Amino acid sequence: MRALFLAVLLACFGLQTHADTVAQIANAHAADLAKPSRQTIGPVIADLAASGDPMAAKLLEAWGNKALGQRKSDKAFFVLAPDAAGYALTDLTGADAGTAPKAEITELKPNAGVRGLIASALVQFTLSDPDPQRRAQALDSIAQDPKAESLAPLRASVQTETDPQLKAQKQRLERLLILRFDPDPAARVAAIASFGADLGLDLRGALNPLLATTLVASAGDASQLNIARTLHPGHDLAAADAYDLLVTAGAAPARLTHEAQKKALAAHIVDGKVGTVPVADLTDQSARDRAYTDLEAAGTVPTAATDDEVAAAIAAHQFYEVYAEPNRSVTTAAQAALAKISLAVGAMQVADLTLDGLSLAAIYFLAAIGLAITFGVMGVINMAHGEFITMGAYTGYVVQQIVPGYTASLVVAFPLAFALTFAAGVALERLVIRHLYKRPLETLLATFGISIALQQLFKNIFGTQARPLTSPPWLDGALTFNDVLSISYIRIAIFALALMFLAFFLYLMKRTRLGLEVRAVTQNPAMAASMGINPDRINMLTFGLGSGIAGIAGVAIGLFAKVTSELGTDYIVQSFMTVVVGGVGNIWGALAGATMIGGLQKAIEWLNPSNTLAAQTYMILFIILFIQFRPRGIIALKGRAAGD
Repeated sequence: MRALFLAVLLACFGLQTHADTVAQIANAHAADLAKPSRQTIGPVIADLAASGDPMAAKLLEAWGNKALGQRKSDKAFFVLAPDAAGYALTDLTGADAGTAPKAEITELKPNAGVRGLIASALVQFTLSDPDPQRRAQALDSIAQDPKAESLAPLRASVQTETDPQLKAQKQRLERLLILRFDPDPAARVAAIASFGADLGLDLRGALNPLLATTLVASAGDASQLNIARTLHPGHDLAAADAYDLLVTAGAAPARLTHEAQKKALAAHIVDGKVGTVPVADLTDQSARDRAYTDLEAAGTVPTAATDDEVAAAIAAHQFYEVYAEPNRSVTTAAQAALAKISLAVGAMQVADLTLDGLSLAAIYFLAAIGLAITFGVMGVINMAHGEFITMGAYTGYVVQQIVPGYTASLVVAFPLAFALTFAAGVALERLVIRHLYKRPLETLLATFGISIALQQLFKNIFGTQARPLTSPPWLDGALTFNDVLSISYIRIAIFALALMFLAFFLYLMKRTRLGLEVRAVTQNPAMAASMGINPDRINMLTFGLGSGIAGIAGVAIGLFAKVTSELGTDYIVQSFMTVVVGGVGNIWGALAGATMIGGLQKAIEWLNPSNTLAAQTYMILFIILFIQFRPRGIIALKGRAAGD
């Protein structure tokens, strides 16, 4: 078969001097075309390749697709297409040959084995096809089913490739085939070294077969074997498995079971003996083994291994794991390359885990930044904060039903969600919260009841089915660094949004009059009132601001999470933990808390990927322990505010 494809290669690239047309070749091989076999197809393909005729590939394609026919009257060959009259005919010059009834045409239907060889030959043809798409398809075909026969034509086609991207793909695929199939071990080692610490899955897929091992038993010199490791029966290899290996290799007879041995001995008792062993001695296993050996010598029972023979056979052999690849320099290079790749993969996995942790931290920070204002700054425990997040997500969903275009709908949804949740927050503060300041338990119970009421309201309006909030097309996909490290564009957008809100909050609190008044009221309401600040108004605006930010966070979270009435409950606990762990009343603390909780959760999930609920449980336990040692959080307030 290799000789066949070498002939195809030489023909494809002008190294033969045949000039026959496809029609002449078809006539010369008429019998082989009509009744092909795996043995007779080789010369047909070689001559077609040598012809240089563009119709060669079309003939092979039609033949493989059972669309090649022979007219009964003159035995001429045609490419067939369905037609009302029977078949539309195309002759082997590519010209229209009219139509013919089905009764006048014999369809040529090669079997599956022949079609497989035709498909392989077509790949060689299409590597240099004028159509770049067909060349790309040929590369994909070789990559999916790499074979030694594909190396030579692929290598030759690299020189004539005009598309830079396809040429790079061909060169990479060529190196992958070289490291597996090139007859020169030095070339294979060089090809392996050329990849360095490349993390491509295709490279690992090519290297791993080189290090595949099989179990081998040897009774003599094993120096010619490429040994991965020596196995010791009873330690690295079960004795039963070791003997089964000998039986499979034909180096030992099948094992004799005790039950079969007893039956054989009982059937051959003569004059109170079995062989030379008295029946009275057969209570001992070694005696039974001797008796069975006597019967084997007499030819009265089939040859089988007794326990002592099994032990002797195992002792007479050495057992090895042997590489399927016979060349040691190749396997050594493959081991070194995979070790380097494993190190790089480990580093990329750490980086990927870090990105996952940061993206989750950004989500928690978005969910918690509003709570950092209402709880961290005002000291109000708002259990309905999660429902403001849900309200924002549902606002985004409703806007997408009205505004065409996902990008335009988000432009409308973000400010609208802020306005609606700001108004809802102001209403909640005016109607409930203002009457419960300095009474945290009553505030908690009241807002918890409002949370339940809002969830039921969402169910009544939108139902219990999850509603889709679709991201715009430019947020689809992911930023991919390699086969290990990637991050979705929507996570990047949320991370950027979290940074924008951080900058907005810092500007608001440090550079605006409202921020100054909020800080004044937070630290000393009475003194602020004496300076002309209305604490009641400031509390209302602050609560509304925190609720509005929660609404914007809801739109962002809804882009990748299921929008249901319980959406907020998935984030309320993490939001409170973020604020408390980071340090109450400190926006930098909220950021630090979100980073710690997001990173910790992803790390625990990585250690226990099958149970995310357990990961959250472990995370909560860790945070409880953390608060015991640092009750004021990561970044604690200092000065007068810390004592309030």
